[in-house]
Amino acid sequence: MRVSFSFGKGVVSVLLALLAVYVIWGSTYLAIRIALEGFPPFLMAGVRFVIAGAILAAFLRARGVPWPTRRQWGSATIVGGLLLLGGNGGVVFAEQSVASGLAALGVATVALWSAVFAGLWGHWPRRLEWVGLGLGFAGVALLNLGGNLRASPAGSAALAVATICWAFGSMWSRHLDLPHGLMASAAEMLAGGALLLAASAAVREHAPALHSARPAWALAYLIVFGSWVGFSAYVYLLRRVRPAVATSYAYVNPVIAILLGLGLGGERIAANEWAAMPVILAGVALVALSQGGDRNGRGDKAARAPALPEPEPVSERP
Repeated sequence: MRVSFSFGKGVVSVLLALLAVYVIWGSTYLAIRIALEGFPPFLMAGVRFVIAGAILAAFLRARGVPWPTRRQWGSATIVGGLLLLGGNGGVVFAEQSVASGLAALGVATVALWSAVFAGLWGHWPRRLEWVGLGLGFAGVALLNLGGNLRASPAGSAALAVATICWAFGSMWSRHLDLPHGLMASAAEMLAGGALLLAASAAVREHAPALHSARPAWALAYLIVFGSWVGFSAYVYLLRRVRPAVATSYAYVNPVIAILLGLGLGGERIAANEWAAMPVILAGVALVALSQGGDRNGRGDKAARAPALPEPEPVSERP
């Protein structure tokens, strides 16, 4: 008897996108900290997203992808402003005084805020998702109890604003008229990057001071992996899976960020922080398991929202 197993293309794409936002975005916290050694926060973030968005948009236009309409540009500006100016801008500002691991911990509350904001559109988490979200938040709290990570008041406030902006922008984006496929990422990065550069000019940030190549290499990593790969994967997930799954990266990113801080940043890991890691991963597992009865991992709202096409083959990406 021959037994064959098939794994749907959509399932594989979702799993790869989750892997990208789990691992790559976990590493960007350390990359941001290194980039801040030579760049001011808003200027660094603005340059990152304008360059990433411009090159991606040029590549897509060369392949015949339509340019966004005026309405789509308006939507991209709203989403880019919330996710990149408010969300990423708040994180890079906070990392001037907050350890990279603690910044990842603050962003972990995005999943809870997203669940609240999704309810504004009648899409509340299921019971098992609430359990997973609660378990993940408990793990994040355990990770921070008695640990070595400390935040300044300004950094803590910036992280709070960042998580609220990112969560609200993520949920609102599911109900806006945005370009299809990777052009949505390009438009949001261009619009959000322009707003970050405007913020840099408004607060009169200083010019870059590059005393070594480390900040430049870190910025290049953020453009290629954090923006092109990670952000595009996140936009894809927002249209394909339920909110709790799309934002479940927030529970894994602290683990990645702290491990990188331990290996490359000289940070120390306390016993309670090690104990928190399996709790966090268990919360992610519960959130993922709650999708078992929902075809393709979509909720009711996601099923009615326009879905993005499958991602470009890796060999054809810029």
